[in-house]
Amino acid sequence: MAAPAANSSWVAKPQSSSSSLEHLASNSFFKTQTCTTTSKRPQNNITCSLQTPSVLHFPKQSPTYSPSKQPKATSSSPSSNSFPQNWNLLQRAAASALDAIENALVSHERQHPLPKTADPRVQIAGNFAPVPENPVSHSLPVTGKIPDCIQGVYVRNGANPLHEPVAGHHFFDGDGMVHAVQFNKGSVSYACRFTETNRFVQERSLGRPVFPKAIGELHGHSGVARLLLFYSRALFGLVDPSHGSGCANAGLVYFNNRLLAMSEDDLPYHVRVTPSGDLKTVGRFDFDGQLNSTMIAHPKVDPVSGKLFALSYDVVQKPYLKYFRFSPDGSKSPDVEIPIDEPTMMHDFAITENFVVVPDQQIVFKLPEMIRGGSPVIYDKNKMSRFGILDKNATDASGIKWIEAPDCFCFHLWNAWEEPETEEVVVIGSCMTPPDSIFNECDDNLKSVLSEIRLNLKTGKSTRRQIISESEQVNLEAGMVNRNLLGRKTRYAYLALAEPWPKVSGFAKVDLSTGEVRKYIYGDQRYGGEPLFFPRGSNSENEDDGFILAFVHDEKEWKSELQIVNAMTLKLEATVKLPSRVPYGFHGTFISGKDLEKQV
Repeated sequence: MAAPAANSSWVAKPQSSSSSLEHLASNSFFKTQTCTTTSKRPQNNITCSLQTPSVLHFPKQSPTYSPSKQPKATSSSPSSNSFPQNWNLLQRAAASALDAIENALVSHERQHPLPKTADPRVQIAGNFAPVPENPVSHSLPVTGKIPDCIQGVYVRNGANPLHEPVAGHHFFDGDGMVHAVQFNKGSVSYACRFTETNRFVQERSLGRPVFPKAIGELHGHSGVARLLLFYSRALFGLVDPSHGSGCANAGLVYFNNRLLAMSEDDLPYHVRVTPSGDLKTVGRFDFDGQLNSTMIAHPKVDPVSGKLFALSYDVVQKPYLKYFRFSPDGSKSPDVEIPIDEPTMMHDFAITENFVVVPDQQIVFKLPEMIRGGSPVIYDKNKMSRFGILDKNATDASGIKWIEAPDCFCFHLWNAWEEPETEEVVVIGSCMTPPDSIFNECDDNLKSVLSEIRLNLKTGKSTRRQIISESEQVNLEAGMVNRNLLGRKTRYAYLALAEPWPKVSGFAKVDLSTGEVRKYIYGDQRYGGEPLFFPRGSNSENEDDGFILAFVHDEKEWKSELQIVNAMTLKLEATVKLPSRVPYGFHGTFISGKDLEKQV
């Protein structure tokens, strides 16, 4: 499918709105007709919890198949007058019957208001909304001077749904899209492309969403019904989930001469940066047949050994958790099955010089809750959070040491290291409360507190302290330390200022030993995402000798740019004006020019 024109717009520039959250809560998803494919603004705009009112625009698809014309509320509504040519009569009959069931399900769902955590008008409003692919644009305008050491490509992942949601949708559910800014001897280019996962390719061909959305749709009885519908379609060969159903929208890692895009519900996908600076999906990557399970979105590359360490979790069957590693040449170790009592969300973990640090926290998966009408993602208040310390080279989990850490939920862990003199492992993470507020609607305001957690290997006890003083407390989420020191003691962390949540108004440089916070603010109605720390060199005397790269979007001008900030002085060095809007997204990495030349 050809990429949409670079100057096309999928989302209108937001304007002022007097609607309230109470108005949103009192209306079902489609009553206000906020999602539309026309340019006419509806009467009822919505001020959502993302602080940005907007009208969502999705491109009109040219489907080879679109099931029934009922219901008519969205551009993704099915129409059964056209089927893929290779479908036989039984498949066409099955498709029509299943489409009719789905239409009845959608009609039933629209009689009830959606929670903000599953309402597309909230989750993908404003600059959280998707954009079309943008082929590579060269010679972008630059203000200031790009540091000479920045040669290569900055890539950042994000959720970017191809199709307008038919029902519930969480921001994490969108198709993966990688944004790439390449630096080549002072010249800068930009491109963004979908990562063509198995799910994406099939839904693009069908012209509509068919794979269940793990967070936005799979809750309650309707979630059970959607799973049954999906597997019924698979039974008749209408869809094929055998090659994965993930969206590869969260993490990015460069390893073994490959850029890998991933989310924890699938294998990673190999994405190649072309010599021109464009992006091309090579395919689902199983490390030459060695990897037969999912891999979490935050694998760790040890800066000294060059090895990659990863976890895989399963929400259905045991073993619920596995640990494995890869040598620099891509050879995989045997899986180490880590015994845990129930499937647990493990979005991130940490490494030290000798250990891996595995969080077993209070967000768990209980699929039977769907049958009882609830969400399968549960905050289990009766569970004791703990961290497992396992030798990096372990061949089994017999030596793992579990240390309890009460009421601790870290969605991300920024670093960890060993302090042999006290026999402690120190973990730096942002402790989030309420733990499930990202997934389940709640009345409490979210807090993300940068914390130091000390795990004493001798006593088996833990302590936790808030790194920043209470008077300066801000939500800090998404960021990193100097990656040349990952797993070793670091002084600084560079983290997104998630204020007003979930927007990012700037970033903070935090001294982890003193708690000193220095802030860089993007400006009035200007927001960004994860700050990436680019070290000037591996031999720099100062840990903070480098630069911060961050996408910034101006919500007044409706334009995006890449900012380069000196990490030592927090002064702006250069700004790259981008040819199209860059939505708020997730995680990124930087690939040097030398590494780009070695790509597989």
